[in-house]
Amino acid sequence: MPSTLRLFRYVAIAEACSWAGLLIGMYFKYIAATGDLGVKIFGPIHGALFVLYIAGVLAAARTARWNIPTVALGLACAIPPFTSLWFERRMLTRHTTPA
Repeated sequence: MPSTLRLFRYVAIAEACSWAGLLIGMYFKYIAATGDLGVKIFGPIHGALFVLYIAGVLAAARTARWNIPTVALGLACAIPPFTSLWFERRMLTRHTTPA
């Protein structure tokens, strides 16, 4: 697996983990009403990883020569929680199975 795709994989996993942290922080801020520390911590982390994920999709697309619909799907998977994991797995399977 090329290093660009490996890096994309790590970023996709990290972005999903930051989603989890942010969602937990949002629970404590808005549901449990116990404070906003989790959002203050994970909000910026998730924001940075979101941007890295977008850059990772574009870099991986260039390396792996993804078509435009695949790139669009990868970019769209940055929005709903945890779909970056699904997309990363889908692309990993595509690029590791023998042709």
